[in-house]
Amino acid sequence: MLKFLNKIGDYTKDAVQAARYIGQGMAVTFDHMRRRPITVQYPYEKLIPSERFRGRIHFEFDKCISCEVCVRVCPINLPVVDWTFNSEMKKKELKSYSIDFGVCIFCGNCVEYCPTNALSMTEEYDLSTFDRHELNFDSVALGRMPTKVTEDPLVTPIRELAYLPKGVMEGHEVPHTAKRAGLRPEEIAEAASENK
Repeated sequence: MLKFLNKIGDYTKDAVQAARYIGQGMAVTFDHMRRRPITVQYPYEKLIPSERFRGRIHFEFDKCISCEVCVRVCPINLPVVDWTFNSEMKKKELKSYSIDFGVCIFCGNCVEYCPTNALSMTEEYDLSTFDRHELNFDSVALGRMPTKVTEDPLVTPIRELAYLPKGVMEGHEVPHTAKRAGLRPEEIAEAASENK
């Protein structure tokens, strides 16, 4: 009889512990249900990257001395530096420079160790293509100046599509019943079509 009661006691403890774990999980779920969504409507809104964001690499052809330091410090030997030696000037002449962003891990070593600052990180992160071979950027494509998210004419300023009340930067403290600062994307599209 004592053995039977011990088994019932153990079963009860396990059931209470399981109920406690389920309660903790549901508490987190209900806490998130009351929060305002902080979703970015990607093609129309873009987040501004942080100050040290490592995006597409920008290359300045005129500054490069073909030292190949970028190739040596790269964990995967990625940059392809093609140069010829000019015997008259006793100097290397850069013919072409390319980086395949389909393979690049965006570690930033090449930028950090470049002695002439010919390489720099940009805040450009939209590198999606249909063909992976299009991600192999040559010196012309790498030399193209990046567009800043804040100056992109195709992106509606995030202030107009704001999901948070004015002056609030962190969405987790805002109750879901608080009024939004801006219009929803559908409302902006509707207002634009009425103005035409």
